[in-house]
Amino acid sequence: MGDIGAANRSRPFATIGVMNFAPLKNDCFLRACLGEATDFTPVWLMRQAGRYLPEYCATRAKAGSFLGLAMNVDYATEVTLQPLERFPLDAAILFSDILTVPGAMGLGLSFEAGEGPRFARPLRDEAAINGLAAPDLDQLRYVFDAVASIRRELNGRVPLIGFAGSPWTLACYMVEGGSTADYRQIKSMLYARPDLLHRILSVNADSVAQYLNAQIDAGAQAVMLFDSWGGALADGAFQTFSLAYSARVFAQLKRVGPDGQVVPRIIFTKGGGLWLADMCNLVCDVLGVDWTVNLAAARDLLARNLQQQTAAPGAPVASGAATPTALQGNLDPAVLFASPEVIRSEVRRVLDGFATLSGAPGALRPAHVFNLGHGVNRLTPPDHVACLVDEVHAWSRHLRGA
Repeated sequence: MGDIGAANRSRPFATIGVMNFAPLKNDCFLRACLGEATDFTPVWLMRQAGRYLPEYCATRAKAGSFLGLAMNVDYATEVTLQPLERFPLDAAILFSDILTVPGAMGLGLSFEAGEGPRFARPLRDEAAINGLAAPDLDQLRYVFDAVASIRRELNGRVPLIGFAGSPWTLACYMVEGGSTADYRQIKSMLYARPDLLHRILSVNADSVAQYLNAQIDAGAQAVMLFDSWGGALADGAFQTFSLAYSARVFAQLKRVGPDGQVVPRIIFTKGGGLWLADMCNLVCDVLGVDWTVNLAAARDLLARNLQQQTAAPGAPVASGAATPTALQGNLDPAVLFASPEVIRSEVRRVLDGFATLSGAPGALRPAHVFNLGHGVNRLTPPDHVACLVDEVHAWSRHLRGA
């Protein structure tokens, strides 16, 4: 992937800008992200387009490889839409990979069967780190073309989510050279040469912000940061090396898209439940949580934070301006291996827990976007996903008296 986007270099990169996309028919997800009341709880799933779907596997076989799939606009559009043909999901998410940005920095990214992503030139020495620079966005044109293509094909059915890896998570791959069990290389750098790690994180944060803004220009209606490895850090280190650089990304993001509509900002930190109070200070809209988090307690925390924010003199009355107003999550993905009866029971447990909020009547109440606590496992039966989506919609309507 060091030569990523070569097929597109004959065309100069330009901001795609306003397009004539169809009006949105289902905006429940966007409204929930912004803390607004909804008639039911919207649901989408991390890794909802993936190997658990036979049609995805067939398209990937045609593409020949993961990169062949992700870098082909038609294939990326096709697999993004596949789960929406099966399930009445309330959002689509761009089919891509979190490593597109460092892949365009010349580190030699490849995907080996059975091994996952690998960087041929991991960042291990000072000269390479000092020479690191933000990628030319033209190398990532295929991503922005895919965003625009998916928006057209959605035809207003549901909103489209764009995404990127967090600066810390990207740095882990870039320093380790791939996936890791012990984070030995990057944690050694963190403690021995924090200056070098800060250099990598600074470049990553500014690059990710530019990348997400380009997705917004192309038509993404919400954007999400995946901090998949944030939970590997110690307390204190998380705030310094992960949270601070996620905040740097959010500070640079466009608040509205080319159509003038607000673009919600989401972050998901796997294993980040210990730091939810710190994450409430992020200038974003939605905190994604994994299955280890008590959703009712997390909702109470957000509600108290909202109350404090709006109680200050001159503070905005409307929620979502400068503090998270919604939670996303958090069913254990392993529940989808259970029977349909158990799946429905566990979905109800999550929804019931979120619906029970302590505090004064009339207090600001965060909204909820239903999701898994991580991605759909590749061995998940598709019929079980259908059961989950149906129960989220049915039970959340019941809780609202609909």
